[in-house]
Amino acid sequence: MILLLNIYFTNGDPRLSCFGLMKNSRDGKSYSTNLAYTPPEYLRNGRVTPESVIFSFGTVLLDLLSGKHIPPSHALDMIRGKNILHLMDSHLEGNFSSEEATVVFDLASRCLQYEPRERPNTKDLVSTLAPLQNRPDVPSYVMLGIPRHEEAPPTPQHPLSPMGDACSRMDLTAIHQILVMTHYKDDEGTNEWTQQMRDMLEARKRGDVAFREKEFKTAVDCYSQFIDVGTMVSPTVYARRSLCHLMCDQPDAALRDAMQAQCVYPDWSTAFYMQAVALAKLDMHKDAADMLKEAASLEEKRQRSGRGS
Repeated sequence: MILLLNIYFTNGDPRLSCFGLMKNSRDGKSYSTNLAYTPPEYLRNGRVTPESVIFSFGTVLLDLLSGKHIPPSHALDMIRGKNILHLMDSHLEGNFSSEEATVVFDLASRCLQYEPRERPNTKDLVSTLAPLQNRPDVPSYVMLGIPRHEEAPPTPQHPLSPMGDACSRMDLTAIHQILVMTHYKDDEGTNEWTQQMRDMLEARKRGDVAFREKEFKTAVDCYSQFIDVGTMVSPTVYARRSLCHLMCDQPDAALRDAMQAQCVYPDWSTAFYMQAVALAKLDMHKDAADMLKEAASLEEKRQRSGRGS
């Protein structure tokens, strides 16, 4: 099962498709590719439930109404006791019904309740929002008086880097060779080294040996020992263990590790590339393509900044 919600635009009309929370295993394990919409229970136990989806939908409603992303942890405090008109997106210039805005703000606040059982269900969402859609045949850009611009021709794609090319082809052997050659140079600056951290390098070294020798199950065990101690973080270890999971046909675990690498190093293209491969292995090809594009963009941005890898 996959639960998705996002915002994109066609002729100025917002559409919802994916907010980055997904669930694709029977045991309830789940992964988030967009932490901005993550419900509190996901941070506690890493599980996505129908109530979690409602929470994320509430953050989308609030974003649409206010015109900015408000951290969910602060959203209720901002809504509570405030004049709704002051919270609305100023770009709307008052061109909305205050009664309808109040209804939607109230619905968003119910969706953002800390306790999952206090949130509305999907039927409540539909019954609340459906009556507000009184002009479904009129594009949003017409109602808002936004001039329609012709789409610019797509810009030519830059050639992918060796890592990007390998990930786009899902060539795990080539990815392995690149990660071996890259070693740990991308970890610089992610840790302040202490003696306790140095003591943990032995487990990592054993994992590195197994990784080079393509003994991927052994590498997973060694890297897990290193990670579980928790005295230091290494995006490269997460990326390497992610590839090990892929080699062992465990794309769920691979995606989880690639996301952890992103949490440690948010602008690291390798973390996005590894997520792209894991998503493709899970047959989520649209999300994989988006992640691959994001990785290539980060790589290009890094090269432009003069900090080439």
